[in-house]
Amino acid sequence: MTDIDLRGQIIAVTGADGRLGQQVVQQLARQGATIAAIVLNEELAARIPFPEDAEGWAFPCDVTQEESVQRCFEAISRQFGGVDVLVHTVGGWASSDLHETSLDEWNRLLCLNLTSTFLCFREATRYMTGRKGRLIAVASAQGADRGVAGQAAYSASKAGVIRLVESVAAEFYGHITAHAIAPSTLVGGDEEGAGVRVGDVAELCAFLCAGGGDALNGATLRAYGPG
Repeated sequence: MTDIDLRGQIIAVTGADGRLGQQVVQQLARQGATIAAIVLNEELAARIPFPEDAEGWAFPCDVTQEESVQRCFEAISRQFGGVDVLVHTVGGWASSDLHETSLDEWNRLLCLNLTSTFLCFREATRYMTGRKGRLIAVASAQGADRGVAGQAAYSASKAGVIRLVESVAAEFYGHITAHAIAPSTLVGGDEEGAGVRVGDVAELCAFLCAGGGDALNGATLRAYGPG
C-alpha cells in the first residue's frame, strides 16, 4: 500500500503512544497525512515521535471523559480547521471468570472500549462538516465473531463497538463512512506466534483513510493474519 497518498488529510489518531497507535501514526504520516496524535497527558504528548519532515501535533486527552474529548477536538479544529479522519485505537483487555468480574471492572472495560469510541466519534463528526469524513474503530475477534469464556466484559464492549460503527455509518450515509477493524492477537515486528502483525493493521487503516473502504461502509474488517 505504499502508493497511498494522504496529503491534505487531517487525521486524528487516539492512543498514539500505544503499540498500534504508534504504528498508525508512522504509517499515515509517511503517506503524507497531517497527524493530530491524541494521548492521555502532556508528558506523553511531549514524547510522541513523528517521522522526519512529517506534519504532526500531539494533543492530551482522556478519551473516557466527555469534557476532555470535547476540548481536544475543539483544539484540533482550531489548529487545523477541521478533521478528515479519526482512527480510534484506544482500548483495553482483561480476563476474569464471570463470578470474579466486579462491576467496577465491567464498567472500566465498557468505558475504555465502547464509551471512548462513542465520545470520539461524536466529537469528530462535529468537525467533519463539508468534508468526506471517515471514522475507523478497533474492535476484536471476540466482538466480531464470538464471545470468549472468561472475557465477558471485553467481548461485550467490543461487540458494542461494532454495533456503534454500523449505526453511525447508517446515520451519516453519503457524508461520513465508518468502519471497524477486528484484529485477532496483535503481533509486534519481532514477536513470534499466531495473529496479525501490527504493521498490517496500520496499513489497513491507511487503506480506509484513503477511501478504499467506501463500498464497505459500516462493515467490520476481520484482520486475523495468515492463520
